[in-house]
Amino acid sequence: MTTADAIVLAGGRASRMGGVDKPAIVVGGQSMLDAALTAVAGCARTVVVGPHRPELPPEILQAQEIPAGGGPVAAIAAGMGMLAGCEFPAGHIVVLAADMPFLTMQAVDELLMHARESGADAVFAADASGRPQYLVGVWRRTALCDALNGLDSLVNRPMKALVPVDTALVPLPGVDDCDTPEDVRRARTAAARAAAPLSLDEARDVLRRKTTRLPVRRSAVRAARGAALAEPMLAVAALPRFDVSAMDGYAVSGDGPWRLRRDIGFAGGQRPVGLLDGEAVRIATGAHLPDGTGSVVRDEWVRAGDDGFLYRLPDTPIRDDVRRRGEDWQAGDEVAATGTPVTAALISLAASAEVSSVAVRGPVRARIVMTGDEIRGEGPLHTGQTRDSIGPVLPDMLAWYGIVTVDRVHLRDTANAFDEVLAATTDCDLLIIVGATGGGAADQLRDALDRTEARMLLRRLRLRPGGSTVAAQLESGPIVIGLPGNPYAAVATLLALIDAVLAGLTGAPPAHRIAGPLANATELAGRVARIVPAHALPEGGWRGDLRLRTAHLANLLGRDGLVVVPADAEDGDLVEFIPLRG
Repeated sequence: MTTADAIVLAGGRASRMGGVDKPAIVVGGQSMLDAALTAVAGCARTVVVGPHRPELPPEILQAQEIPAGGGPVAAIAAGMGMLAGCEFPAGHIVVLAADMPFLTMQAVDELLMHARESGADAVFAADASGRPQYLVGVWRRTALCDALNGLDSLVNRPMKALVPVDTALVPLPGVDDCDTPEDVRRARTAAARAAAPLSLDEARDVLRRKTTRLPVRRSAVRAARGAALAEPMLAVAALPRFDVSAMDGYAVSGDGPWRLRRDIGFAGGQRPVGLLDGEAVRIATGAHLPDGTGSVVRDEWVRAGDDGFLYRLPDTPIRDDVRRRGEDWQAGDEVAATGTPVTAALISLAASAEVSSVAVRGPVRARIVMTGDEIRGEGPLHTGQTRDSIGPVLPDMLAWYGIVTVDRVHLRDTANAFDEVLAATTDCDLLIIVGATGGGAADQLRDALDRTEARMLLRRLRLRPGGSTVAAQLESGPIVIGLPGNPYAAVATLLALIDAVLAGLTGAPPAHRIAGPLANATELAGRVARIVPAHALPEGGWRGDLRLRTAHLANLLGRDGLVVVPADAEDGDLVEFIPLRG
């Protein structure tokens, strides 16, 4: 498609949508503008016409119709004006409106093929009813320029005023536009039904890339445990702050032997007076070296003679056990990069660098919601009830990753329960809901997320167990992770995804994966990836559990972690290992 340029119309008033930014509306996990840009990704140049969008990459050209909201003809003219200054103009122009969430690159390719083969001035898509869609078309550049030049006014003109006589129609799927809120609702329902389950790697990638990050805040370093740096951490002071001894020994000046003074330099004590050539003074590790020090000689490499001189022992190495000022870092040096998690190591580093506060995202605050009338936390069980065996331990598991649990609640199976919970989620960053993710009569989480117009990140997972897992981001910001109600499935899926959730919210880098050979992979592999408990083998690698009861966590007893077994894995294949930290 390199012989075509593209104009994507992403402006207008969207009066039937209440004036919202229609191209930014998300359907099927991506905005309608992103869908249009994907459809024309093979074009040589692309112009987006409408209000300036700073999030677009620099290779996407941007223009604004005059006046703003002046209609599609004026918008096309603005796009052509932007393309007019480009070298090697393409022979065809793809014109798309950014309100068709299901338009594909294949559909645009088919239009281009018809345009080239037919030689028509313009080729337009036809919807299922045969109606032409004039904002899904391919024009010969010269024909489009002639049509624009032939109009006495461009503002608020209908597209039919631009359409040439020599046209062709191509029936195409996915060209239904979204002009009303009802159209958007239908499109989202269709996208949900058509969405294929994501693999574990795909789900992690979506959670890392498409999650809106937490706002940046300033925090005392010690109070930011579990957060991630939002900007580099710079040293306030050099380390060492002055020349210090790296060993217990003697500060010496000159080649020796050295006249040994009686004073001693202690770490944190008074700095010894300067050394003269040929002098030595006893020095402790970390002590401030006196002026004139040439090197430090370790205790075990010298001897003090009865004559008051210090002698180097024969055949000992010549070394300089001095830590020079600033050899670890200077004031202003970057000591930790953006995204670095605030751990015990970083807190210690900040103290060494005299850093008292940092800009961070997080720590992530979570609310845990256990669902189902059959679940009971405390008190005697009644007929048909079962004990909540994972709610009490989830806060500990989240704490392994630096996540703070603000509270844990139980939700009854009522028609509006999820709507109320989602609407009230303003005091946390992560809402973990256990249960209600399947397709049963009481499993209403997905419908509630659709009603809130949450941005869906994950509708289903290609993993056993855990296939019903769902993830979304509410308009108010919090991430919702819906886990299966089965205890093992909920815990295993949470541990598999939580690092990616943290990376998306805080900007922390992806966690380093642990991989090793799985001794019995052939026995465990199935048609889709599986996640099973495993124990470490003395010779290295792991052996996974063949028998797994998922209604409780007994299979985690005595296990070192979980292994992700790819479909069709064979014995000895490298697999991902997720350690159990508690």
